[in-house]
Amino acid sequence: MNGMPGVRGMRVARVAAATVVPAELALVVCLAAGVRLPGWALPLAEGLVLGVVLLEAWVLGQLYAAGRRRGARRGEAWRAAGRAVVPVRVRRLVRHELRAGASLGWWVLRRRHGVRAGDLAAAYTGPQTAMMYGMLFVSVVETVALSLLIPWPAVHRVVLVLDVYGVLLVLALHAACVTRPHVLRPDGSLRIRYGALFDLVVPPDAVASVRVDRRYPEGRLVTLSEDGVLDLIVGSQTTVTLELARPLPFTRPLGARGEARVVRFHADDPRALVGALRGALTP
Repeated sequence: MNGMPGVRGMRVARVAAATVVPAELALVVCLAAGVRLPGWALPLAEGLVLGVVLLEAWVLGQLYAAGRRRGARRGEAWRAAGRAVVPVRVRRLVRHELRAGASLGWWVLRRRHGVRAGDLAAAYTGPQTAMMYGMLFVSVVETVALSLLIPWPAVHRVVLVLDVYGVLLVLALHAACVTRPHVLRPDGSLRIRYGALFDLVVPPDAVASVRVDRRYPEGRLVTLSEDGVLDLIVGSQTTVTLELARPLPFTRPLGARGEARVVRFHADDPRALVGALRGALTP
């Protein structure tokens, strides 16, 4: 019986968060755009948010207490409670956006994440750079066009805020890819990445063979076939095929798990990366 209030409260908390948080975000956008709202709207929204926060805190406390009763340490109990209350997809989306935003700073400073002295950094943004800048151009044109077409100032401000956010998001995604390249360590371990969305470390003893192999697969960014072939597609292509000596687990952008026996990914200079990897693996 002690666990039932926590379980039910967790379900109620998730439903409340899924309802109130988007409404609060919409309210923030309206306020940032200068839209005049009824006098009761802001107190009501803040009251609902406060209620959700208190409910979340109560559920966290219940789950934390249950974890402590099972013998978990304080840190472990808090982390388990947080994972139970906040869905993994929400956690990963927030983490992706925060990392992408931080990548803008890395990009401005011309620094790269996770690249140390002696490492080989392999870029992979070549096939998508033109598309990214094309999206930015379209977004800017859309912003200007809507500013001329929309006659209502309040609607125009809201759309402007959303458009600016969209431009920054595209820039952040591209910056994350530029500042987080593939990384080959001197010991032969290979870190395969796509911005802040995907990260797979292949240890040297897991590499069976590697070759330059240009392909044009169909599918999403991360595609796993039934026979364990993982395609990390950039600009509708991959250029390196890495056959593994054993299956390696990986995590998809939204948290789902999988196992890969072959990894196909893109590098702008695949011959240099393949040659360096073979050299690092040669005794």
